[in-house]
Amino acid sequence: MLNIADVLHRWCRAARPFALATVVDVTGSTPLPIGTSVAVDEDGNAVGSISGGCVEGAVYELCRQVLRDGGAPQRAWFGYSDDDAFAVGLTCGGELDVLVQRIDPIRHPHLTFAFAEVADGRPVGVAQVVDGPEDVVGAMLSIVDDRVHGNAGSGPSSRAVADQAHALLRSGRTARVAIGGQADDCPQSLTVLVHVHAARPRLLIFGAVDFAASLSQVGHFLGYRVTVCDARPVFATAVPYADEVVVDWPHRYLEHTEVDDRTAMCVLTHDAKFDIPLLRLALDLPVGYVGAMGSRRTHQERLRLLTEAGLTQDRLMRLRSPIGLDLGARTPEETAVSITAEIIAHTNLGTGLPLSSTSGPIHRPAVREGAVMK
Repeated sequence: MLNIADVLHRWCRAARPFALATVVDVTGSTPLPIGTSVAVDEDGNAVGSISGGCVEGAVYELCRQVLRDGGAPQRAWFGYSDDDAFAVGLTCGGELDVLVQRIDPIRHPHLTFAFAEVADGRPVGVAQVVDGPEDVVGAMLSIVDDRVHGNAGSGPSSRAVADQAHALLRSGRTARVAIGGQADDCPQSLTVLVHVHAARPRLLIFGAVDFAASLSQVGHFLGYRVTVCDARPVFATAVPYADEVVVDWPHRYLEHTEVDDRTAMCVLTHDAKFDIPLLRLALDLPVGYVGAMGSRRTHQERLRLLTEAGLTQDRLMRLRSPIGLDLGARTPEETAVSITAEIIAHTNLGTGLPLSSTSGPIHRPAVREGAVMK
């Protein structure tokens, strides 16, 4: 639902009821992940998509029905149908489990606050009960600034749901989790979908060279918070699309800045006096991606110097160098696409090969953005 938080915030502020259809489970190849939603208000206005167009009409009608009838949330399943070319189904061959429920903003005031925080770019978690006792399915609570708003069932159940929401918000990922069944902490067995809007992942670009501006632009487009760092004041001037430009020695800046396993680092300087201290530190940090620019000869020399500096082979294997995928890139703009394509493939366990030369599902189960791959 957080994919359409800006519109939902406006509807909530206007106290406008709406039906919310949310993908709560997927099987096989599906175009959009769990947590994606469509919403329809009482005037028939719709926002969002859950299938890229395959089943939107059927979901829209179900939303209209739920708004008219009220009552308990409704469940719908959509899979591939080859009996009729015009049957409702997913042409990609996957299966969607969709929960549709009526949302009355007056009864869920915490959602107005949560959607506003998402629209402002702040971290938010919203837990939605998608399986369990009938009187609990559809219940929601939200986590903003480590505070719990709303409830999801009885006291012990709601606390257990809140604990899961806190944990997933800290890890920055949306997930479906099963909880409960133990009399001590949560007697009810529940399945909860925790929607997470995390702070933007970081893209750290070291070296304010001509490639940095293009890489900043593509990184910004992909949703990264972009930092460019260079020790040379004459080069570390304003960089288009960068959120900040830092004048400092790269390794010294990295020692004191905040990173996590969604962080991508691109070293563009190919100058040993900057690169070796920086990479020696970076390859020991739990960041998602570390790439370095340079020729193959530069790469071999870099490996030699890093080995002499004490890095083990398993650490060196984390280094993506020469940086980027083989796209035949020549210009800074093409090189930026090459680099970010490798970051995307690395993050999502993609092969980097043309889809026409591979088999199996096109849409894979979601992998947490920036997760460190061993």
